[in-house]
Amino acid sequence: MTRITLTAALLASGLTAAAPAFAETSPMVGGAPMMASKTIVENASKASNLTTLVAAVKEAGLVDTLNGKGPFTVFAPTNDAFKKLPAGTVDKLMKPDMKAELKKVLTYHVVPGKLDAKELMAKAKMGGADANLKTVEGEVLTVKMDGDRLALIDQKGGGAFVEQADVNQSNGVVHVIDSVLMPK
Repeated sequence: MTRITLTAALLASGLTAAAPAFAETSPMVGGAPMMASKTIVENASKASNLTTLVAAVKEAGLVDTLNGKGPFTVFAPTNDAFKKLPAGTVDKLMKPDMKAELKKVLTYHVVPGKLDAKELMAKAKMGGADANLKTVEGEVLTVKMDGDRLALIDQKGGGAFVEQADVNQSNGVVHVIDSVLMPK
């Protein structure tokens, strides 16, 4: 049976052909498929809801690092997460003379190694109710369960929820979060 005949037969019977394999295995973030064969920066650059994060990574000079071997666990704040910050905070951090501070904030969202949601939940449960993760920035980030959701608590007492977990990359994993985490 030819491909056209097979497609016509499927449509006539009410069935449809399967979507391409990448649609099933590549999660969508910001309307773009996140390919496990691409790096953190390559994928994030395609996501419409991570444009502020990508611009900040570029401004801080972290592109090469996050394109590097890793593995890294990245808690990626969305554009809406950055909008929750006090007015003017993002603009201030994006100034050239604030590069060190911006880098500190961004590396606070990165943990060495590849920790998927299952591992993060297990760490929280092993710690009794929460677990501390040492970030690339050097300070601690606390992960805990809030019902069935993963929550992160920063050093200033602020928090974020994981909106989308386990977005695998060639050099780690990304968990999309709803707030920006701040170091001391």
